[in-house]
Amino acid sequence: MDRQFEHRRAAGKALANALMTYRDQPRLVVLGLPRGGVPIAYEIALALHAPLDVLLVRKLGFPYHPELAMGAIASGGAQVLNQRLLHGSDITPAQIQMVVQRETAELARRETVYRGQAQPLEVADHTVIVVDDGLATGATMAAAVSALRSLQPRRLVVAVPVGSQEAARRIAAQVDDFVCLITPASFNSVGQWYRQFPQVSDEEVCTLLSHPCH
Repeated sequence: MDRQFEHRRAAGKALANALMTYRDQPRLVVLGLPRGGVPIAYEIALALHAPLDVLLVRKLGFPYHPELAMGAIASGGAQVLNQRLLHGSDITPAQIQMVVQRETAELARRETVYRGQAQPLEVADHTVIVVDDGLATGATMAAAVSALRSLQPRRLVVAVPVGSQEAARRIAAQVDDFVCLITPASFNSVGQWYRQFPQVSDEEVCTLLSHPCH
């Protein structure tokens, strides 16, 4: 394991170097997945002279099987439902709506923590770079990508410092551009690729979001 990153901020700077073709592009936004993706996204936004925001994702679980996702919602009103799974289930539209309302309320609560009353950045017809600190299964990023597609970005880019080979292949097939610096053959966890990998606090996320990047 000789290709570890010192910490998230260092990984962000390394990732920014790989994304320089996007620097100073008009209608460019960088979105970090809280909490671990935000310090990395901050360094990218800073280097590319782009605005920074968070992208919160909430899984929509079946009422009788919460771990099984029937869809997802994300910042900005994005929503996606897995129609194939829904058609094979006996869930009612009213039950779906109850889950959507509950998770929308929780997403709104978390967004208020991070950005106060500020509105999410516009992503329609923008180039959007979505950032996390790594991909293990890729499930959260897949939900983010699916939900973002419903907001019709012009170009959707996923950027991560490290990812499992399986997750990297899965996500790369879903986006317009995929940048991942390390895809090791043996992958146990995201944290193993960082020498320092502390929990990111809500306070740190809020501080980074309050700093202008462009």
